[in-house]
Amino acid sequence: MTRLSEYLLPTEKQPPSDAEALSHKLMVRAGLVRQMGAGMWTWMPAGWRVHQRVVSIIRHEMDAIGALEMLMPVLQPADPWRRTGRLEIEELFKLTDRKGSELVLAMTHEEAVTFHVAQIVRSYRDLPFAVYHFQVKERDEPRPRAGVLRTREFVMKDSYSFDRDPQGMDVSYERHVGAYERIMQRTGLRWYQVAGDVGMMGGTGAHEYMAPCAAGEDEIVLGQDGFAANAEVALGMPGVERAGEEYLKDGQPLRREAAIEVGNIFKLGTRYSEPLGARFLDEHGVEQSIWMASYGLGPARVVAAAVEQFADEHGISWPRSLAPFDVHLVALGKPGTPERDACDALYGTLAEGPLELLYDDRDLGPGEKFADAELLGCPLRLTVGRRSLESGEIEVQVRRGREERAGLALHAQPDELRRAVEQLWQDLP
Repeated sequence: MTRLSEYLLPTEKQPPSDAEALSHKLMVRAGLVRQMGAGMWTWMPAGWRVHQRVVSIIRHEMDAIGALEMLMPVLQPADPWRRTGRLEIEELFKLTDRKGSELVLAMTHEEAVTFHVAQIVRSYRDLPFAVYHFQVKERDEPRPRAGVLRTREFVMKDSYSFDRDPQGMDVSYERHVGAYERIMQRTGLRWYQVAGDVGMMGGTGAHEYMAPCAAGEDEIVLGQDGFAANAEVALGMPGVERAGEEYLKDGQPLRREAAIEVGNIFKLGTRYSEPLGARFLDEHGVEQSIWMASYGLGPARVVAAAVEQFADEHGISWPRSLAPFDVHLVALGKPGTPERDACDALYGTLAEGPLELLYDDRDLGPGEKFADAELLGCPLRLTVGRRSLESGEIEVQVRRGREERAGLALHAQPDELRRAVEQLWQDLP
């Protein structure tokens, strides 16, 4: 039960002067995030609710494929990174403690998880398995920009699978592909899985999960036959060439779109297991290196992509699965008036149901309340004012498209009213 009069939602009338990306502008204006420094962002209560809704979706699908949740430290010894050859990555934060020991702030956790697995796994009977965590990552980003899209600190879900051989790695990889498809569908985003580049991760293959939008720093190319690839990777693929600004595949033009990379997955093979000594004895007693894959997904990037894809000139318009609250209830009228009493009663009725409510009970005018509601972007808005008492109906607006719907009976039985609101919500995108 959340009353806006008691909630920390620091909305702003104007966006930051340096903001270019729409998600940067709207997430600050809607009171979801606040900047502390270059590439350093604080998630305010409503913003964190959205972030954690993404986390909940990811966790559910990771658990469904049998991945086991754990937590590894951000602060790590430098030695495993030196052994894998990644200590010299420019974006990796490096430091020393008071004793002179070399440390890093992890930007990903391949070294840490392989370090542990090398100590734990002894036999083929210990494989396969997969683990995951949600953890802060640190990155010495040279040019932080676009709000939460390119930052120096962020939370990422990274998971890791460990198998006996390449065939087992492929099975684990495909299991994660299925989980990622379900995650992306549940977020409500428009998205593509595209062939990607292994980059600093290394390994033998990669895919990226892209959400098309104007603020995207990546470019993808798409064909009518279902072909999809990162534009940089596409040029190395069979049949793909570039003619001026146009990409062609087998002579046919490819459509280009800017996109946000929200996730990536990599077949690592033995890239980390060999230098870190992660080995096992097979059924013949022969020592073998463990085959690995890793899978990253950024909740903050999913949030920003949702803002980018569905916002309008009035503010954010969340997919139902990601909204900070399911229903935004607006009371018009001062405390002690009949219309305020009616809205308080409605709030009590709906609060007993399964939907999460944000109740704007502040002593402000209708214009300011409606502007904040449209800026925050909850999927369904219910309004009770003097007109509701005269008509006997609760005013209903769907945020997507600002569509007015038929009113609900203000004095209906509580169970009937809750069911009617729930049905409205279930029908939303």
